This record gives sequence, structure tokens and C-alpha cells, in this order.
Amino acid sequence: MQDRSRSSRTILITGCSSGIGLCTALGLKARGYRVFASARKTEDVALLRAKGLETVQLDLACSASIHAAFEEVLQLADGKLYALFNNGAFGQPGAVEDLSREVLRAQFETNVFGTHELTRLVIPVMRCQGEGRILQNSSVLGFAAMPWRGAYNASKFALEGLTDTLRMELAGSGIHVCLIEPGPILSEFRANAYDLYKRNIDAEASVHRERYRAMEARLEKKGQATPFTAGPEAVLKRVIHALESRRPKARYYVTFPTYLFAVLKRLLSTRTLDAILRRID
Repeated sequence: MQDRSRSSRTILITGCSSGIGLCTALGLKARGYRVFASARKTEDVALLRAKGLETVQLDLACSASIHAAFEEVLQLADGKLYALFNNGAFGQPGAVEDLSREVLRAQFETNVFGTHELTRLVIPVMRCQGEGRILQNSSVLGFAAMPWRGAYNASKFALEGLTDTLRMELAGSGIHVCLIEPGPILSEFRANAYDLYKRNIDAEASVHRERYRAMEARLEKKGQATPFTAGPEAVLKRVIHALESRRPKARYYVTFPTYLFAVLKRLLSTRTLDAILRRID
């Protein structure tokens, strides 16, 4: 039987077209939450609706879309929102010196600025309720930088800085702020990243063109491209804890690589850690 306490709790999730967002939306709905699953494309919204989810169209790169989606959710939910899971993001591959200002800005518009704008909208609602949960989907790349991922590294480092500060500023408000930090997860993330790489990086004109070959092979590979890749259910498990624990953690590591690099970052010198991370394509 559905848990009434969960059925009265609404959650808005961004980036639900596939992978972590879709798995989390379906998993929380099955658990009894009222889920508003959002996606950027009209066709993805239709697919989510066909799966029985309440949906809104939300493009994190567009302020008008963010505000319209937020107002629609509030209207449907009678002005209440228990939780926000900021999952929507993408990864722009490429060496830092090959990233144009426009490409780097686009990465931040979605991964940082749009996420921040939506977060600011939900805080007053949660303050009035006296409770709320804000979950930020970061990454192992939010604290351990790896080559050829500079735009994504930078956006997730920025998200973690904002989140750590927000968590301290909201202490005592009843609003808990948590970081989810996955390592490799089975999703469409690599395929989408490969499309962006081909669109925005001139590999043949780059001094890194030989190294790009290995990166291309990884992005093109189907299934698990790296060891210890987990399914999106691993993230769902942490999200449930963050939503339901009386004292949720500030950080939730997901997959072995995240635990490993967190330990190595504490134990090793920057020089030694750099030498290890440089070997990763």
C-alpha cells in the first residue's frame, strides 16, 4: 500500500529523458512519491508521459523555460514542493585549450547557471514549508579533475562550491542540501558527449589530435567503457537515502572509482595524483 507520507511529498527532477533521471523518476514514483519529471525536448516529454509520469518541459539553458516549468509544477502541486533533484547536465569533451569561450559558456549555462536559477526558485517555497531537500547531482569529476574533460570538470567543481556554501547558509532552515557524486554510470551521457565533441572540437587542427583518438574510442564504445561502471539504480539508492533520512549526508559517493579517488585525493600529493589521472583518456 502506498505510504501516505511519501504520496504527499512532491519532487521535481531535471534531465529525465534517460539514464539517472529516468531511473530515479520511475523508482521514486514506484516508491509512492509524486514525481514531476522534466526534459528539454518535446518528444522526450511525450515519452515520459507515456511511461505514466507527470511531466513538464524544462530547458536549463533558458530562463523563461525554467520559470514556466517551475510555475507549472507549483500550480499542479498546490504550491508545495518537498524536493528538487538537479540532475540535468551534459558533458563537453575536449582539451582546455581547444574550448572556445562560447562552448565553455554553454557548458555552464546548463550545468551551473540554470541549475542555480532553478534552485533559487525552490528555496522560498521550502522556507515557507519549513522543510525541503535539494539534491545536486555532481560527479567524481566535481572533486577529481581528469584530462580532456575540462569544461565538465569546471562546471561540476563550480556546482560543488555553490552547494557546499548553500548547505551552510541553509543550516537550521529545515532545508537539507546534498551532493550526489557518481562515477561511471550506464547512460546516454557518452553518446551525447561524443556528438558535442564532433560539433565543437576541431580535432585535426589540435596539437592533441593523437590523444583524441583514444578518447574517441572510449566515447564510441557501447556498454561499459570503464571498469566498475554501475547502473543508474546505484544513484537511485543514494537519492532515496537523501530524501528519507532524518540526517542526510552532505555527500553521497556512488561507484568504486568515486570512493577510490576521494581517498587518493586525501592521501596523495597533487603531483602524484596528477600522474595517475593523466593516464586516463
